[in-house]
Amino acid sequence: MTYCVGLKLNDGLVFMSDTLTNAGVDNVAKFKKMFTWVNEGERVITLMTAGNLATTQAVAGILDERTKTPAERNPSILEAPSMFQVARLVGETLRDVISPHDGEGQAADAFSASIIVGGQIGGSEPRLFLVYPEGNFIEASNDTPFFQIGETKYGRPILVRAYDPGMSFEDAVKLLMVSFDSTVKANLSVGPPFDLQIYEKDALKVGREKRIEEADPYFQQISSGWGEALRQAFASLPGFKF
Repeated sequence: MTYCVGLKLNDGLVFMSDTLTNAGVDNVAKFKKMFTWVNEGERVITLMTAGNLATTQAVAGILDERTKTPAERNPSILEAPSMFQVARLVGETLRDVISPHDGEGQAADAFSASIIVGGQIGGSEPRLFLVYPEGNFIEASNDTPFFQIGETKYGRPILVRAYDPGMSFEDAVKLLMVSFDSTVKANLSVGPPFDLQIYEKDALKVGREKRIEEADPYFQQISSGWGEALRQAFASLPGFKF
């Protein structure tokens, strides 16, 4: 299992993903789940993956290969005219990777994956999409301003309650730290290190990036501080009476 979140803010986009993968308690490994393609000054595209590792690595590999091999550049996410077309291309690639396993019954679910893709192409606004295993996709909006994939339920409550499109990048990172800490506490299949990336609107280059290790002082401060804040908030609530 994994956990990835993409946030759309007034000032840009924020991406964060874990790196833990497992096929049982005795087969745990770490793999990067965030991939970025840049044509500085023209476009920045970031992709995060969840699901079958072979499927997601194949999708990322195909997309990357098409950007580097001239004879295979059509279609390429570095040449797509819009982020909508980028999302469509990612969806088609994901469907093509999964489709050979169609008709294999329950086994087909083992090859499933989902993807968050976001970024900006010069002359348009930053956009964020969620791509489903079938290849179709939806776009973030004012009503749905963030996407999660993987183990989503434990980290969702804090996002729903505290997200604000006008928040600063610093507050957005703090929010994601709490969301990821809540997920890690509840599910052993999600864990650090976490990959964090900031994209500032109209920059058309990769912004601040950071890999957050388990022993990261700020993450540890957030983890312990959030736990204590919850205990204090619970204690301050009025008591129940029969």
